[in-house]
Order: sequence, then C-alpha cells, then structure tokens
Amino acid sequence: MSPDDPPRLLRVDLTARSVTSERVPAAWLERYVGGKGLGARYLYAELEPGTDPLSADNALLFALGPVSGLIPGEARYAAITKSPLTGAFLDSYGGGSFPRRLAGSLKTHLGILVTGSADEPAVLEVAEGGARLEPAGDHWGADAAETCAAFPDAAVACIGPAGERGVRYATIASDGGDHHAGRGGAGTVMGSKGLKAVVARGEPPTGHEALRERTEDAFAESETGRWQSASATLETIDFANAVGALPTRGWQASRFDGASEIGIEAARECSHGREREGEAVPGGFRVESDEGDTVPRGATPIVLGAGLGIDDFDAVAALGALCDRLAMDVITAGNAVAWAVRASQAGLLERDLSFGDEDAARALIRDIATRATPLGDALADGIEAAADEFGGENLIPTVKGMDCSSYDPRGAETMALAYATSDRGACHRRARPVESEAIGRPWPDDAARVAAIVGEQNRRAVLWSLIADDFLEEALTEDLGAEWLAAVGREYDREALATAGERIWTLVRLFNVREGFDRTDDALPDALLESPEDGTCETAPDGAAPSAEPGNALEPERFRALLERYYRYRGWDEAGRPTRETIRRLDLESALDDATPVSEPDDDRDPDRPDGTAAVTDDD
Repeated sequence: MSPDDPPRLLRVDLTARSVTSERVPAAWLERYVGGKGLGARYLYAELEPGTDPLSADNALLFALGPVSGLIPGEARYAAITKSPLTGAFLDSYGGGSFPRRLAGSLKTHLGILVTGSADEPAVLEVAEGGARLEPAGDHWGADAAETCAAFPDAAVACIGPAGERGVRYATIASDGGDHHAGRGGAGTVMGSKGLKAVVARGEPPTGHEALRERTEDAFAESETGRWQSASATLETIDFANAVGALPTRGWQASRFDGASEIGIEAARECSHGREREGEAVPGGFRVESDEGDTVPRGATPIVLGAGLGIDDFDAVAALGALCDRLAMDVITAGNAVAWAVRASQAGLLERDLSFGDEDAARALIRDIATRATPLGDALADGIEAAADEFGGENLIPTVKGMDCSSYDPRGAETMALAYATSDRGACHRRARPVESEAIGRPWPDDAARVAAIVGEQNRRAVLWSLIADDFLEEALTEDLGAEWLAAVGREYDREALATAGERIWTLVRLFNVREGFDRTDDALPDALLESPEDGTCETAPDGAAPSAEPGNALEPERFRALLERYYRYRGWDEAGRPTRETIRRLDLESALDDATPVSEPDDDRDPDRPDGTAAVTDDD
C-alpha cells in the first residue's frame, strides 16, 4: 500500500448482494492503527448491544494491518466478530498464503466488512481492489481441503462442514486446512451468513526488502526465532509436561506419561519437511496421517494427545487433520471430547467413553461437526451448553464460555489471571506469563506480576493491529513496530504505540461490558479449585520454585487479590468497568456510546503507576 493512497474498506452486504468501497475515518486510523484495533472500533460502532452473533445483524471483518504482506514472520489476517461461543468480542488470526494474497487483492483496502446474510450460499472473489459475489454451488458441503483445492490459482479462506452446521467453534480455514482463524467461532458466523469462502486472486505485495531482511535476521537470531526454527510450537507439550502444567485426561492431571511419544522428537521422526523450507524460520512440521497431509501445531498433541490420554503421534496427527478438514477449532474439539469422557465416567451419559480410545474420539468429533447425535449436537454448542443439558458443570475449566487451552494454570497463578482477564475467553495467546514463571524466573512481587500481564496484553494488541506475527515480538520490542509503520507512511513513536495498545484493549473491554460482561465473568473456573490427581512437582527446571506450586489447586482469595490489583492497574472499577477518567486518558470519549456503563471514581490512579499514565510495555 502506498503512503499516498488513503486506506479504505470494502463493505459487502450479503442481503443486498452489494459491494461498496468506503474511506476509513482518519481519526480511527490514528488511534487504532489497523487490524485488531480498527476492527474493534468498527464492531463497537456497527453492532447494537445484544446482537445475536448468528443473526444477519452481526458483522464479520476480514482485517489486515498497515504492514500486512510486507513484514516477515507468519503472515496473518484477523477475523473479527461477535463470538457465537462466548457472546464477547472475538478476534481470531489465520496465517499461510491467504493473508499475503488478500493484501495484494485489496490494494488500498485494509479489510472486508461483511454484513447481512445471503439467501443462497455464496463465494466472495477478491481481486484488483474490488470484489464480487458468486454462487457457492457444489462447494457448499465440501470440507476445507476440497474447497481450497477447487481454486488452484488463488488463496482461499473457507468454512467446512462444522461452519455450515453452526458448530459454535467452527474455524475459517486456509491452505487446505493447514491454517485457521481458530478459536471462538468466526467460521460459525461465516456459515450463518451463507458465505462459503473468500477467494483472493491478487499477488502478494512487495517492497521494503532491506527492512524486511533486517527484521527477519533479528527474528531468526532471537530466542523465540531459534525456538521456532528448531521446534515450532510442537515443543510446547514437552515444556508444559516438564513444568507440571500439561492438561491431561480432561484436566485431571498435570503431566502425561506418554508426552515424549507425541512431542517434538516424535514429530521430527514422522515429518517429511517443513512448511517454508529454506527460510530462516521455516514454519511447522509437515506429516502424513490417515486423514491426509497435515501440519500439527502445539495445541494438537496437548488437547488431542495428553488431553485425551492418547500417546500415539500418528493417531494424534490424524485427529488434528480431521478437525482441520472439518474446519473446527482443535482446542475446543479436544476439550469437548475430554468433557464427554469424564461425563461418561461420571454416569451422566448413556454413551460409554474412555480416555486413550482414538476411534471413539474420531467418531465423536464427526458427530459434533455434523450434529449427528444428541451428544454431538449438544457439544456443538460448546462445553457449557452440553453441561447445562447433561450435568458435569465443572469438569473442564472455561472462562467467558471458552474452554482453557494449552497450559494448566495450577502450575502458575499468573497464567490463571491471564486466562481470566483475556478479552475473548480463556486464551493463552493474550499473555503467557507461565513461560517465565514456571521456569524459575518469577517476578519480585504482585505489582510486577500484574504489570507483566498488562504489558503483554497491550503489546499483543499493538502487534495484532499491525498485523504482525506475535512470535515476531522480540524483533519488534524496541519500537513496537514504529519503524515499519514509518516505512508505509504512518508516524508513531514507541510511547504512542504503547498507549494505542492500552486504548485498543480498553475499547474491547468496553464492548464486552456493553454486552453484560463484568467481574463475575473474570472469575477463576471452579475446575481449577481442586488439585490434579498427580500432585505437585518439587522445583522448576532451573531449580527455582514458581509462585504457585505446580499441581496445587489455586486459592480463591489469592486470585481475588490479584484480580483487584489488575483492575486498579488498568484504571477499571471493582466491577471491571473502565472508569471515566481512564476513558478520557486514552482518548476514547468520542467512541463511547450511551449504552456502555462506566463508573466515575474521584481518582483512578494506581499506586503501582504513580504518574497515572498509560501503561508502557517496558517489562521485558
């Protein structure tokens, strides 16, 4: 995108079958950057409070950032909508070839805002800065791999059977199912609108090669870059098992005896290559499975392996590939099956299920994706919905209706706070303090713990507004991407970007508050108030104990104190609502509507931030 071209947005009304181009307000660009930030501003403005996520009134934004397709790392786009799983704000990120091709197709546009609902299933084709709607025809009913293969000359973001049938955690898949905008049900919203696929025919943008090479070298030489190059995210299971934070057999244990059979070494033995061979950071490991070629990510062996008590890598990869083809979030699918096994063992279901049974897991995953049985139909609406119908409310931990993901926070209390305060539900990607706490690098006090979580959340909000791969973070820590923004004609300094990160996080909180979310939704899940059956570990790997003993139940009073400190640090009241002073400080008054409740205490300054200014993410 040229600095001289004013950014625009394509608006697609599926009900009217119309496509129009509109200018993005300049003030919105300045305050919210792009990607997540701009998407949050549009969603807050477009939706009425209480909008049904599966109605034609919901909006779905395919958002790019100002440096999409240019900055190194895994190219990504954001799918931004109101989640049908949680009812909260949702931003979910997909990678692979689609984001770069979409950036080349949209030209001066920063995204596609989809509204309404098609009377017949449709495909949206994007090229040369415009778009047109075509009938989906026989593509409706096809899985993700089949749909992507039907457009060999383009890059595709599509739904599969799960999205067509309204599974509330359906994904938007690309590259045959290798990449997904995963958690929270963006694919479900796409299916409710009758939109089968977005097809991008443009070529990826080029330019800024010297800056790209310099950033890529910094990333490759960083600790995260070296880890990504050697192991990608598959090593997560080995790490979580070592520190006693691996959710095992439906969150009943914190270590898995078969972890080494489904971890990074097993992946290397089975792999026939990497995603991006020859690059400094080559992407995930490509393996063959009974369900076809697949690239399992770290969550796959965690939730479909340890979580289901399955210690065979081939079986785990096949289950992951099945979820990928059905276009269904692998984390929630795995946790849903684990919930069903525990509910069966508790006598709540007529179906006889057990951990370690790959065939039963595969059958239930298919039942969920097709809503073929009463149990599959209930689980398609989420774990909490199934528990409402069958019982078993506290078997799998959830926050805001979303099940917890990769790390058991009973091994690190700051991870519990990160889950609870995540804007889209129990997500480990908003902040991962467990990676410092559990390896013996804890913070000196609670003020530092809270500051670290807030800083990471704000920093990720900036990166996802660029949109940059969050694993690229170490290469962008010094200026938060200001140099890249300057290269495309957007002038910010680090302090302005740090403030933008806090502004974006707070705007999303205002959206959720308007939808009725409050302190009770930031609660510690009851499932984490009991110790796992395998007890504690004595020390962290470096010999230093983390702040919470791994394997111990979390203490409600201790968590409550951390949550209250978090609210004070952010300038929110005791109910978790941003105060009027915080809204003024972050220049959000012009965005605020009358339907959003806020409070007005005399002074919202936190003693841990004596100047009362926006949190600057200097906690590295």
